[in-house]
Amino acid sequence: MSPEVLSTPVVDTAKVPGRAQSRAQAARRRKVVVNAARVLVLVAVLGLWEGLSRSKIIDPFNFSMPSQIWDQISTWVMHGTAQGSLGEQIWATLQEALLGWVIGVVAGVLFGIALGRIAFLADVLGPYVKVLNSIPRIVLAPIFVIWFGLGPASKVASAVVLVFFPVFFNAFQGAREVDHNLVANARILGAGDRRVTLQVVIPSATSWIFTSLHVSFGFALIGAIVGEYIGATKGIGLLVAQSQGTFNAAGVYAAMVILAAVALVAEGALTFAERRIFRWKPANSGH
Repeated sequence: MSPEVLSTPVVDTAKVPGRAQSRAQAARRRKVVVNAARVLVLVAVLGLWEGLSRSKIIDPFNFSMPSQIWDQISTWVMHGTAQGSLGEQIWATLQEALLGWVIGVVAGVLFGIALGRIAFLADVLGPYVKVLNSIPRIVLAPIFVIWFGLGPASKVASAVVLVFFPVFFNAFQGAREVDHNLVANARILGAGDRRVTLQVVIPSATSWIFTSLHVSFGFALIGAIVGEYIGATKGIGLLVAQSQGTFNAAGVYAAMVILAAVALVAEGALTFAERRIFRWKPANSGH
């Protein structure tokens, strides 16, 4: 056997699974540490808040305290609110936010793709879109109450106008950022405008659109809450308004906690759906 053969390095394939296992263990350890740190931060903030309120360093009447907030949530859960059970209030707000979110997303995607693909439409409607986007959408909520009354329609309309623009601009940019080589290749293969839009442009813009969905659902909740705060017969926003009217700071904070929990659940559902749809994308090693 020649010396060259003897000197050829041999890759130890047994080490490869070992390295992968070590990386997986390190990722799990990091996740545990991160979650523990998050819990510690939350406990420290709540403990400091409780201590400052009980020692009267901050006014407990204005700032309340975590224990009073927990008592208020427990009271709502066990005995309901003046408008009915707590579940009914959460469901009313969630229905309004979801319906407004769906309508806003569909309209934003359709208009964004259309203006991104048709330059003439973008040139004609572009200035109007910029003007509408410059209007603070929250101030439209009282107008919607006048138009649609105190029912769910005014809250849905408030959610729609808040959701539409972030989705529209992301869909528009996604349609504009499509690889021109892909479009050219599709046309060489005989694809018309409709097939190019459905099979090339929309799939390419999907990641842009999903980026806006995470933010836009929070906007939908804000729209529903603001509409309920101005005038409603039920909903979390009404709980905030009534708690503020009776100077019940714990009630205001309790409604905020409930709203945050709803938003976190929705964010988790969107993240799960995004991971299922984009399973082909490589995971970010930095996370």
